[in-house]
Parts: sequence; structure tokens; C-alpha cells
Amino acid sequence: MSILGNIFNKIFPSRAKSDQAADATQTAQNTATAATPAAPAGAAPGAAGTPAAAPAAIEQVDVEAILNQKAQQNGQKLNWRTSIVDLMKLLDLDSSLNARKELAQELHYTGDMNDSAAMNIWLHKQVMNKLAENGGKVPADLKD
Repeated sequence: MSILGNIFNKIFPSRAKSDQAADATQTAQNTATAATPAAPAGAAPGAAGTPAAAPAAIEQVDVEAILNQKAQQNGQKLNWRTSIVDLMKLLDLDSSLNARKELAQELHYTGDMNDSAAMNIWLHKQVMNKLAENGGKVPADLKD
């Protein structure tokens, strides 16, 4: 699993379970669709014998509240609001330079990966933006 995926799973744990269930449901639907004759041209979705799946609503999650709660329970003083290293530590993820470089590649960082300070600032903003794009309620000052 990707590092960003691991971050999402730590912040959206119920969504990770529902994603696994959705994957199983999709696999079952794909199998059923493959075994069902095709619907006539122009037929409504689901007319081939399988009901059309309704898109899942994304439930908004208060990222700040979740991370603040984790910070209170953590024995270390971690500043997740500005530090990607501390954010990853808070989520019990590998925060090594190699892990952060891998995350930077996942997020298509085009800067100098040897300038870890600039990369870390960029990574933190990108992670906060991705959380917000995927149903996370993120304070405005933490996004671009």
C-alpha cells in the first residue's frame, strides 16, 4: 500500500473498512456482470440484470480533531500541524527520509529531493490538501 494510502487509513479508519467491503462488492458485481447477458443498446444502467450501484457519499471527517486526540494520547510532543515528520510519527508510520522521498514520488514532487526542508514543507501541504479533497475537514491555514 502507498504511504499516502497508509495516512488515509490511519485518519479514516472506518473508510478503510468500507473500502475493503466496496472492493469485495465490486468484485462480486463484476463477476455477476460477466455472467449476465449484455443489456440492449440504449437500455438504462443496470438493465442487464444487475442493479446500478449508487455512488457512495463521502462522509466528512474532522482531521484536526482526530490528530489532536492522537497527539494527546501520544507521549511525545509532536507538532503535526507544521511537520510532516511529526505527522507521520503521530500516525505510527515510517518518517525516515527514504519514506518521505517515496511519499514525494507518490505525490509527484518535482523539486530537489536532497533539499529535505523544502520537500517536507511541500509534502505537509500536499498531504493536508489530499485529506481535504477526500472528505477530511482540514483547517484552512494548513492547506494551500
